[in-house]
Amino acid sequence: MYQPRLASRSEFVPIRTHRYHVRHWGEPQARQAPLVLVHGWMDVSASWQFMVDALSSTRHVIAPDWRGFGLTEGPPTDHYWFPDYLADLDVLLDHYAPGTPVDLVGHSMGGNVAMLYGGARPARVRRLVNLEGFGMPATRPAQAPGRYARWMDEIKAFHRGESALKTYADVESVAARLMKTNRRLAPDRAQWLARQWARQQPDGRWAVLGDAAHKIVNAQLFRVEEMLESYRRIAAPVLWIEAEDDSLGPWWGEHFTRAEFQQRLQAVPRLAQARVAQAGHMLHHDQPMQLAHLIETFFAENG
Repeated sequence: MYQPRLASRSEFVPIRTHRYHVRHWGEPQARQAPLVLVHGWMDVSASWQFMVDALSSTRHVIAPDWRGFGLTEGPPTDHYWFPDYLADLDVLLDHYAPGTPVDLVGHSMGGNVAMLYGGARPARVRRLVNLEGFGMPATRPAQAPGRYARWMDEIKAFHRGESALKTYADVESVAARLMKTNRRLAPDRAQWLARQWARQQPDGRWAVLGDAAHKIVNAQLFRVEEMLESYRRIAAPVLWIEAEDDSLGPWWGEHFTRAEFQQRLQAVPRLAQARVAQAGHMLHHDQPMQLAHLIETFFAENG
């Protein structure tokens, strides 16, 4: 099983209505901004371990478990609102870096949060890295009634117990599930991740550390115009990193293409782009050394 080079330590802090689990690597250093890593949907903060181990420089790294994921605790809910992630991040930075801009790296959903936050709070982000945080396909106002109806139907189904996440007989089954989702994930990393991504329950089965309410569709439509305005207001230099494998095609087909996303990126004032070879969407698992090098080079060029 994978053996971390740099062990993390856990801390729990009050963030709004939640008891947030925050993972730390390294120690705070004077005159150096913390490096904040925010994970994607159905993931956990420990997911960054391989990339942190590949960093060549010593940094204080902070990675939270988003609400409804990992070890973060909060009141029961039957749905999640995307803006809450921005507000949670804002309070988190107030706690760990009051008045100090941070280096912010987000993967997938976390990348979307990082970009919107960078536009809403441009003074709080010194440098920003987005790992495959594409956003969503464009929508039309005519879709709103159907979306609200679907949202209400899914909430009813949730309360009938129809949205429960699958559990697994043992940790080896969890690791197999991770490798099925990501064909590039090495078995030793999968074995280690499985113990971070899931926990054994009193009945002996292993449950994913994610709230089933995350599966419920967002009641509000994704509005590209709002996203583009946020992109335009980002003051920090931005590095967009994508995987060599096509992540958008299997998800959205012709509804949302890489070419369309590239058009959206043109709204970012200070943009650099890079691609990670031999990697899929979980590029921080597939090629952590290549990814760490890209990020550290970007930071050095934009110091």
